[in-house]
Amino acid sequence: MKIEYFDKDVNRLGEIDFNLNFKPSSKPDIMLNRVIRVLLANKRQWTASTKTRSEVSGGGKKPWKQKGTGRARAGSIRSPLFRGGGVIFGPKPKLDFELKINKKEKRKAFLEALIDHIEAKTLILLNDLDFGQPKTKVAFELVKKLNADKSLFILDKNMTNAYLSLRNLKSVEIRNVDTVNVYDIMRFPKVVTTKDIFEKLSRRFANG
Repeated sequence: MKIEYFDKDVNRLGEIDFNLNFKPSSKPDIMLNRVIRVLLANKRQWTASTKTRSEVSGGGKKPWKQKGTGRARAGSIRSPLFRGGGVIFGPKPKLDFELKINKKEKRKAFLEALIDHIEAKTLILLNDLDFGQPKTKVAFELVKKLNADKSLFILDKNMTNAYLSLRNLKSVEIRNVDTVNVYDIMRFPKVVTTKDIFEKLSRRFANG
């Protein structure tokens, strides 16, 4: 598979080969759905918490006598029936929540998502993303030239100027090549990165 790459003025410079020992899945949608569901579930913090009637403040004194008042009997103001009382079956912090997925399946899902972008020509490879100095205006002009609104930029950790130039643009998001995942790739209509970073990324997933 051949992939074109460009300079920052969108002039075509050449092609690179993208060849992997990769057999496409017969049901890629199901596999991608499963992998993304696991990634999103594992991102959750599970810190939501409510108090039961045994945890809320308030005495154990009976609010009124059992009979003769005309009101329903009540044993404690900590009952869920009272304002400020405990919550019935409310959420509690969950400790053991992590879902597991096969590493090979996660890698395959990433490659499927990447190939979708390549085939749709929504993966834009540049020769470099060297900004010289942090300049949001230059980054804005680049995004405009690439017609890459709502796009994902994949950068390397040493690309400080590119990161500082792009981070203020609301129309793009930035991910590091070492942490980008299939959900990031699927979420954006376009993915922009450099030729060298793409080769690093493909090696990472080719080798598992």
